[in-house]
Amino acid sequence: MGGPDGGDGGRGAHIILKGNKNLWTLLHLRYYKNVLAEDGEGGSSNNKTGRFGKDIIIEVPLGTIARDEETGQQEVEILEDGQEVIWIEGGKGGLGNSHFATPTNQAPEHAQPGLPGKEGWKVLELKVLADVGLVGFPNAGKSTLLSVITAAKPKIADYAFTTITPNLGMVEYRDGKSFCIADLPGIIEGAAEGKGLGHRFLRHIERNAVLLFLIPADSTDHKKEFEILVNELEQYNPDLLHKQFIIAISKSDMLDEELKAAIEKELPADLPHLFISSMTNKGLLELKDLLWKVLNEEVK
Repeated sequence: MGGPDGGDGGRGAHIILKGNKNLWTLLHLRYYKNVLAEDGEGGSSNNKTGRFGKDIIIEVPLGTIARDEETGQQEVEILEDGQEVIWIEGGKGGLGNSHFATPTNQAPEHAQPGLPGKEGWKVLELKVLADVGLVGFPNAGKSTLLSVITAAKPKIADYAFTTITPNLGMVEYRDGKSFCIADLPGIIEGAAEGKGLGHRFLRHIERNAVLLFLIPADSTDHKKEFEILVNELEQYNPDLLHKQFIIAISKSDMLDEELKAAIEKELPADLPHLFISSMTNKGLLELKDLLWKVLNEEVK
């Protein structure tokens, strides 16, 4: 008899995408296929508004695109660390009966129902081709390295341009972490002018955060080989020179300490470098550690 005092219903939970700079792949979501956000709580007496549903936050790496599976339309793009975007909105809570009181109907017995929730099939994909791009002349050992440190099985043979399309592999790191590495088509002098695979190769380079230059130990001039590779990148797009460079001398199982010291003198002093061997696994753990460290520094 005291008049209407029914509170409003709470909003249903949102499903939110959040950027995380420490994530490099979508592997952590592989078993996270059905996401059910909870309903909002109904309003109660004394004009108490119902509790909102608890939002679900899905953390994704930077460069993630969210699409609707049915229409293919892009709905969200995550580009910054900490960026939060409401991907699927929870239904709005209904209005309690106190909103419907009038001078002629001071005790209405009806309220507005809340809006229904939304459902659908959605797709997450990572726009970035890879975190690390392998750069080197044909036969530098890129495909072999990729096959050893990832689960990828690229075609490997001893002739130029074995790799004509990028091969991707996931590197499993410590504590369940991982990052993506790409063996890109071998570069030749003149690629920036469209010779050989030319722009098909260089377009992929633009998407990588770190460039790993692979130079074989049996090269006749390690310094010149590195300079040619860098020059091709600069001719194509000077912005590529702002990426983080790492040099790895492959096939180093054939080197003694004296030869290593001689090669080190040829390499730029300001760039990190390692001696590795895909055949003996020499230096591969150190390479993973360095790549992970640089990748995390890159996004700070």
